[in-house]
Amino acid sequence: MAPGAAALVPVPVPVPVPALVLLALAAAARPAAAAWDLRALRCGFSDDCECGFGPDLRGLECELAVSVVGQPLARQRVMSAVRQFLAEQNPVKPLVMSFHGSTGTGKTYVSSMLIRYLFQGGLRSPYVHQFSPIVHFPHAEHIEQYKESLKHWIQGNLTRCGRSAFLFDEMDKMHPGLIDVILPFLGPSWVVYGTNYRKAIFIFISNAGGELINAMTLDLWRARKDREEISLQDLEPAISRAVFDNPHSGFWKSGIINESLIDFVVPFLPLKHHHVKQCVVSELVQQGLEVRPGVVQEVADSIPYFPEEEKIFSSTGCKTVASRISFFL
Repeated sequence: MAPGAAALVPVPVPVPVPALVLLALAAAARPAAAAWDLRALRCGFSDDCECGFGPDLRGLECELAVSVVGQPLARQRVMSAVRQFLAEQNPVKPLVMSFHGSTGTGKTYVSSMLIRYLFQGGLRSPYVHQFSPIVHFPHAEHIEQYKESLKHWIQGNLTRCGRSAFLFDEMDKMHPGLIDVILPFLGPSWVVYGTNYRKAIFIFISNAGGELINAMTLDLWRARKDREEISLQDLEPAISRAVFDNPHSGFWKSGIINESLIDFVVPFLPLKHHHVKQCVVSELVQQGLEVRPGVVQEVADSIPYFPEEEKIFSSTGCKTVASRISFFL
């Protein structure tokens, strides 16, 4: 868990806490960051202060191309979103993206890469905040308290620095109705005193819609359409129906959807056998191990694929590659 979200963890059952108290807790948890805190105080009253924000779009584009396997649509979508957003000196609303796809396809990897190329310190930046429903909002009976805590946390940190990022992981496990508490911060009308909150970035990450994306990709493959030719128009309407009308999704009947506050839906496609082999090679290099073709082939072959007859796409993406390598060395 990134330090930016750690201040929420020590409270077993989050309760409504004024934003200033949450900020004090965060400061107490990071005594070494006194210089950051002084800078953040100035950021709260200046639209010019970027609070450790230093985008490297060329580096981001290069690493997306080199390191993100088998996701041309996601790469293009993310770069387009970020470029458009940063081209505006005074954006009309925060950038809101929603990543969808099955496990192991790169959603979390891309979100962390994006943050690393936008903020000094990456996920460790005090202006980057991560939330997990299992860690921060585990009990359905406390949802009203969670709503108050989340609202105060978002508003307090936006007041501290408008150029902040908020990552919500596993949205498919979020309690329905909870996420709508941040709805006012996502649109063009809400005012947070002393800061330009419209420079913030919100990223939602979800496995919801993954089965549908996989099924549609398989259908297109059977229709002899290359997965690199799949367009957003092929997927986005169906993803919206599958994710946002699902009573088990954190977006179920959400005002965020009804008011069209998500700027970019980013689909992550299932990975084929040769994509998994690329992941194996990358992992071997990262671990400082020799890249032997036999090992690469064996690791890739050990992963389950679907459908059962054709075995075209990896059932777990590249998620289990790292843990499997040691068995074949």
